[in-house]
Amino acid sequence: MKAFRVEKYGDAGGTRAAEVPDPVVGADDVLVRIHAAGVNPLDTRIRNGDFKAFLPYRLPLVLGNDLAGTVVQVGPGVTEFAVGDEVYARPDKDRIGTFAELIAVHQDDLAPKPATLTMAEAASLPLVALTAWQALVERAHVQPGQKVLVHAGAGGLGSIAVQLAKALGAHVATTVSTAKVDLAKELGADVVIDYRTQDFETLLDGYDVVLDSLGGENLAKSLRILKPGGTAISVAGPPDPAFARELGANPVLRLAMTALSFKTRRQAKRLGVTYSFLFMRAGGEQLRALTPLIDAGKIHPVVDRVFPFDETLQAMEYVEKGRAKAGKVVVSMTGEHRSRPAG
Repeated sequence: MKAFRVEKYGDAGGTRAAEVPDPVVGADDVLVRIHAAGVNPLDTRIRNGDFKAFLPYRLPLVLGNDLAGTVVQVGPGVTEFAVGDEVYARPDKDRIGTFAELIAVHQDDLAPKPATLTMAEAASLPLVALTAWQALVERAHVQPGQKVLVHAGAGGLGSIAVQLAKALGAHVATTVSTAKVDLAKELGADVVIDYRTQDFETLLDGYDVVLDSLGGENLAKSLRILKPGGTAISVAGPPDPAFARELGANPVLRLAMTALSFKTRRQAKRLGVTYSFLFMRAGGEQLRALTPLIDAGKIHPVVDRVFPFDETLQAMEYVEKGRAKAGKVVVSMTGEHRSRPAG
């Protein structure tokens, strides 16, 4: 089958199209013919070797962390899926590889594709939707009436997190650039802050939860707008000891992560709030929980552009250089693509 794989860590020069063997299907695996795959900043970071310390992939490695497609084979232990089913998933971090024609996914990581979505729309969702769910539902336990700040509310993660927070009954604020203010309002944000002309720290106070995807000074300021007992969850900030434990990291790596997050955790403690680092995980059950919200129209994907599969490297460059106006970028294996960006 055709796939796009990393042959050496570094810049785009180490990634190319190649013919690779078809996946081996285990007893609990589902073989999926991929119709579309989401493109995430995570793909570029894996390509660059940013996560070598705790994601020790063996090269060559097929990239890609989101998929939508059709089941073509099931292992003997599979009970939930049959040939012909339309599905979507974020494969387990140890079994990525959606920039390919086929992939074998454990049945627990797979879910039926929402009936209201195209394959390209469905492929844009798993990684960001699971991240939003694990941050807001599983970790923060967002309740109706709580105040939630979602940074970068027009981006891939932010656009879904804003909608999920609203579906949970929260009062939602978000930060976006000037050009995306109207989109953020359409997504349901109650307070939209133009970060080019406004400082969210001077405008917001007493928030229960912040979902941060930027890190650095943005995270430090986010801690200060939380009320006592509030929680800041970051996908871009420094890894913390809880993540090291979850990962089963060795003592050296655990010590390093503890040191990296020390300043942030100390600031949070002084303010009487909590800091939490999130590296999302695969989860078919959580995707199933999201599906009713998607099919009811409470969460809808924001797709900036769909590239043909042959242009996967160009799609990665498009994401890496920040050209997407809003939402996600997708590659399509079946010709479902737009020639120009949305918006």
